[in-house]
Amino acid sequence: MDMERYRFPFRAMGSPCHLNIYSHHSREAEAARLAVVAEVERIEGRYSRYRPESVLSRLNVEAHQPQGFEVDAELMGLLEYAKTCFIQSDGLFDITSGVLRKAWTFQEGQKLPDPAVIDQLTPAIGFEKISIEGHRLFFSRPQMEIDLGGIAKEYAADCAATVLKSLGIAHGVVNFGGDLRIIGPHPDGSPWEIGIHHPRLPDTLMASLELTEGAVTTSGDYERALVIDGKRYCHLLNPRTGWPVEGLQSVSVIAPIALIAGSASTIAMLKGKEGVAWLRELGLPCLWATDEGDIGQMEIAH
Repeated sequence: MDMERYRFPFRAMGSPCHLNIYSHHSREAEAARLAVVAEVERIEGRYSRYRPESVLSRLNVEAHQPQGFEVDAELMGLLEYAKTCFIQSDGLFDITSGVLRKAWTFQEGQKLPDPAVIDQLTPAIGFEKISIEGHRLFFSRPQMEIDLGGIAKEYAADCAATVLKSLGIAHGVVNFGGDLRIIGPHPDGSPWEIGIHHPRLPDTLMASLELTEGAVTTSGDYERALVIDGKRYCHLLNPRTGWPVEGLQSVSVIAPIALIAGSASTIAMLKGKEGVAWLRELGLPCLWATDEGDIGQMEIAH
């Protein structure tokens, strides 16, 4: 029986999402959709800071208490990965920097925050201020909290791909708000064509990629940003200064899994123009646009 192509839109983690898969039967495709949605809802239910009953929300309360918070195996794995990102980025990728949203809302009409407010928040930032003893996690400073927004969506995309493969889906693309995880080529062996949009010209492609496996993610200043007195302020914040990073408009990275691609593109943005050299050292194929509008690429397949 020939395989048919099925497209399923849904919404998760505040983003529009799509499954684009091939299957022998509509029942099989629908079962795959339900399984993916259930897995993504599980992850969002555990790690969303917007849900007071989530594991993450409980952690952010109990880690301030004398007994700390008991971390399970899945969360421990994510924390270990976040620690690796913290080290690899020289402290720029920091899951404790989410407290800065108390100063930066990036909502329409926001004015530049008072530097004094930022100065009050920065003592609560620093992955090194987290203490893990056995399986219990403790915060060493008031106001500290963990925000997994920088890796949760990409982790969910990888988990969705694992679910699909376990159900026998061998050809498809998981699209979580523009973060893509590819599961094999089209049934005829041809690659998926993936367009990377220009950060300032949304109807213009900077590049068109052809991929049969792996992941491609993009970080940039184009979706959530402030423009005040003609100056654009990126939503990605330097945890040391509390102020938006500069240097790059966007970075797209290709990697074996979405978790690596997403964290690498974010770290590159945090590093500014030095991020390109950092990606080059890692050997990760990438495409970028600088604040001046210059476009560059490294080992991007066409």
